[in-house]
Amino acid sequence: MLPFFIVCPLVFLAGFVDSIAGGGGLISLPAYMLAGVPTHTAIATNKLSSAVGTVVSTGRFLKNGYVPVKLSLCAAVMALIGSAIGAHISMLMPEKVLQGMLLAVLPVVAFYVLRNKDMGENEKTGTRTKGQLLVIAMGAALVIGLYDGIYGPGTGTFLLLILTGLGRMDLRSASGTTKVINLSSNVAALVTFILGGQVYWKLGLAASLFSIAGHYTGSGMVTKNGRKIVRPVVLTVLVILFVKILLGF
Repeated sequence: MLPFFIVCPLVFLAGFVDSIAGGGGLISLPAYMLAGVPTHTAIATNKLSSAVGTVVSTGRFLKNGYVPVKLSLCAAVMALIGSAIGAHISMLMPEKVLQGMLLAVLPVVAFYVLRNKDMGENEKTGTRTKGQLLVIAMGAALVIGLYDGIYGPGTGTFLLLILTGLGRMDLRSASGTTKVINLSSNVAALVTFILGGQVYWKLGLAASLFSIAGHYTGSGMVTKNGRKIVRPVVLTVLVILFVKILLGF
């Protein structure tokens, strides 16, 4: 029972964080490994609980009208293409190279978030045309999908920042779009792991219940409190990612 007591509470926290600002995998994947689950099984089982939880937060954003469906689906397709390309590149590219790049980029991103107190809620919000926004969202999904395939941590956070910053989307719609993109990549990866027989079903299904609770709670806070809750969580995720890379570099 020890793995359940270690994993489930941390997966709840990961789901809560992930539904708000992305980056929940920075918490949940180490939780599985801390519980003694072998690496490949941990990655696969983490995808199960993450995908199930993301379904809930995506559904909640969709129910509240915060998911631009056409935009989100087009971006999701590009993310899948980018992820597939990234997975192939990862076999050729040393992980240390990307980690070194991120060590330089992350402080800049954190500085941007500190200065950008509005998080997609100012006079410029919604000023992009539908065509411009579609190009930005699809381009961002392709590039971040590429990153996700190569390395991965913080994918949702980066998408959220691009959609609210460059795309000038309001925070709730950007969060909803990010969830659809994340869900598509999670499901694609999960199917692969299931076919490979890598999922630890008992632990994964138990953790999924806690992931659902975390995603439901977090997505509800975003729809009610918006930037008040998202901005500090984004900064926390960026700091955790920076420390994680620094320790592994």
